[in-house]
Amino acid sequence: MEPIQLAIVGGGPTCTYVLERLAALTREQDAAVPLDIVIYDLSGEYGSGQVHSPRQTTTSYLNRIVGQVAFAADESVVDAGPLLAEGDRPTLLEWCRTKFEETGDPVFDMVAEDWPKRYVHGLALQDQFERYVAMLRAAEGITVTLRQAEVCDLEERGDRFAVLTTDQEPPFEADYVLMLTGHSSNKPETDPLQVAWARFAERSQARLIPSAYPLEQSLTPDRTGPGSSVGCLGMGLTGIDVVLYLTEGRGGVFERDADGTLGYRPSGAEPDSIVVFSRNGLFTFARPYNEKERDIAALEYKGAFLTTAAVAELRRTVGRRNLISGVEQLQLDFEKHLFPLIVLEMALIYYSTLYGPEFRELAIAAARPAYEKFLADAEAFPDHREACELLTGPIDALSLETAAAVDWVISGAAPLDGSAGAGLPVRAATTSFLTVVHGAEEAGRLLELAHRPHEFASAVATARSPWRHAASAARHRFSWAETISPIPRDSYRTPEEYREVFLDFLDTDIRWAAQGNLSNPAKAAADAAWRDLRGVVIEAVDFGGLLASSHRDFLDVYTGHHNRLCQGASCEAMEKITALIQAGHVDISAGPEARIECDENAGKFRISGPLTGATRLVDSLVDARVHRFDAERDVMPIYPNLLGRGIVRKWTNPGLDEPDFVPGGLDLTPEFHPVRADGSVEPRITFLGPPSEGVMYHQIGALRPNKDHHVIRDILKWINAFMPHGDTAGRHHQNEGKHA
Repeated sequence: MEPIQLAIVGGGPTCTYVLERLAALTREQDAAVPLDIVIYDLSGEYGSGQVHSPRQTTTSYLNRIVGQVAFAADESVVDAGPLLAEGDRPTLLEWCRTKFEETGDPVFDMVAEDWPKRYVHGLALQDQFERYVAMLRAAEGITVTLRQAEVCDLEERGDRFAVLTTDQEPPFEADYVLMLTGHSSNKPETDPLQVAWARFAERSQARLIPSAYPLEQSLTPDRTGPGSSVGCLGMGLTGIDVVLYLTEGRGGVFERDADGTLGYRPSGAEPDSIVVFSRNGLFTFARPYNEKERDIAALEYKGAFLTTAAVAELRRTVGRRNLISGVEQLQLDFEKHLFPLIVLEMALIYYSTLYGPEFRELAIAAARPAYEKFLADAEAFPDHREACELLTGPIDALSLETAAAVDWVISGAAPLDGSAGAGLPVRAATTSFLTVVHGAEEAGRLLELAHRPHEFASAVATARSPWRHAASAARHRFSWAETISPIPRDSYRTPEEYREVFLDFLDTDIRWAAQGNLSNPAKAAADAAWRDLRGVVIEAVDFGGLLASSHRDFLDVYTGHHNRLCQGASCEAMEKITALIQAGHVDISAGPEARIECDENAGKFRISGPLTGATRLVDSLVDARVHRFDAERDVMPIYPNLLGRGIVRKWTNPGLDEPDFVPGGLDLTPEFHPVRADGSVEPRITFLGPPSEGVMYHQIGALRPNKDHHVIRDILKWINAFMPHGDTAGRHHQNEGKHA
């Protein structure tokens, strides 16, 4: 039997997951298939890829707690097939614990809720990659070849594709090609702003850094060293990476004072100033302590209103018919039809966290009539604001009644055993409220005084919340506008005032994040609605689920809200950012709507803040924004070349009485096969990751344990084309794996 020729382009994390599935499947006697596997990676960082390289700076954090990272399929993955023995499929947490026992290095001494450094994840990925390669090479009839080369094109040769590389070595001819190229960037010359900045840099002493990564190569001391000022465009995770690399990465040290405040001691190798700015003037919000980790299945949120059934009903009642890639789709408007359900769910979670499960049941019942009216005819509402007001109105009313009753009790004016609006027991609501504001232990101490109203009221009035919560229930109000724009525009007029209110917000946000995603109302609402229920949004968006203009707005506006609310950095990282602002090394005073101009007289970039009045000159400008994938504009030659050959085409969301929307990703089938220029499907090539963004949503992420994670199911779609495995065998071997 001739071996099947497999080419995998990209040797990063997803490649590690692929090799795990191949290793598990090929160890089964009845699934033995001869394979020739060639893995291409330009960086040579097999297993981790360049993004997670163990050789990168030690200042960058992984954007996920250590307990939420895996490298292999587990019992949760439906129809995964045979599982490896548990010792061969450690989670990142288990891998770190083993490493700590072996080395005693404190960097590996972690518990599930800790945030690992990105290079630690890279070490584990490379270790697991080597383990799975060894398993495959030990199997009869299987070869694995690692090629450090850039793949620039695929050329059809009969039934196979020749994999062409820039080193012009003889090409490998593959029966199946799996493209795992990961994150990339777009050609600077295709961005008019970057072209203008580059031309200015050429005729002045200013320096443009069009892409932040790899940090070690782009942010060199000659560009960003002492005596220089650096402008950082972007305040997301990449911007945070840039700031920490230019400070802690240059030898600076963070130290805690006696009162626990984090301070920064510079090394002298930092730039004189790092001016950080963005359209909204805010960093991503601190990611909350994950209280759900102790029992994910039970504690991850299940929606009451934002559900796949609701999406299906909205499609039936208000969906507009469109033909997309030959398939009929009922399209929705995200802002008009789905966003109001997200706001409703957030309001429910916020007040249920504040006042307890009894409140939740009453709130769901109160909101049900308006909710059903909305599902029946969402088009009856002129805009999303009115829809949000209608949907949240009953919950807002119930919360006001409850807040008034709670405040009467804690002021000593009413007994604890009364009832609030709609029959809600005041004791339950007050206990929940005091627990949120002060913590369970302090709440218990206060409630012991409830039978002495004046003493109780005095104790509550003098107690101070460690999370800076307001003492009065009436001051706890859910507001979408305040959630996404927590610094009021009228709270500052000068750079100094903006810095003051910015630091105040950071302090509160870090405290709220430390309280946790089950205990803090604001963090619970954001984490549950935008993270736990993300699958509902994916169901609504994928394969042209939104109208063309709505899809554009979703990616341009609401994806940013999603990232800021639930894709932020750890409390530890945000404490460091706070310390750097306080120490004067990071300047955030440009505020929202900051502008970049080319100052010809000074020969520098000028950053100005129209709302704060700040003006800052910088020697170097680094673009720390994440580029959206665009096959035509990608810096890697493979995608423009595949487009030119007609092997792939970009996906289009056709407009209904409006312009089409072409987000930049490839036109792919649900099996991740490309649709060729002539409309036919190419089953020999599979694309996972960023190229699928556009036709699908949120396809990038590390593998999670105990989650039936989509990345394994996506990988199996490729593997099943040449190595199918039956459901019965899969279940049999999964059961074996539980006891391995």
